[in-house]
Amino acid sequence: MRPEIAGETLRLAPRRVAHLLIRAYQLSLSAFIGRYCRHEPTCSAYMDEAIARHGLWSGGALGAARLCRCHPWGTSGYDPVPETILPPGKRLRALVEARFQCEPAGAPSQKRR
Repeated sequence: MRPEIAGETLRLAPRRVAHLLIRAYQLSLSAFIGRYCRHEPTCSAYMDEAIARHGLWSGGALGAARLCRCHPWGTSGYDPVPETILPPGKRLRALVEARFQCEPAGAPSQKRR
């Protein structure tokens, strides 16, 4: 086996393990718990796609955030996996600005009356 193929196999192994665990959940526990997801695609399908697209850590974080939104008072409807995600240094700032509607640093402030 060529070294680059072996390295690629090792690099993708965590994603494959996560995919197998999610698929096992979909085929076993999901049938007993019931398929009543508030979002489309379902939370397990969302996490599987996020991990496949963005890797185990970033995709897992997206999936965990989605699971936190999936409750009776949370969001619902169509919620696709984002095509791109922000680099790690900009994620927290984007969350804070979106949550508290802060102005970017250096932007002129507008006073509200």
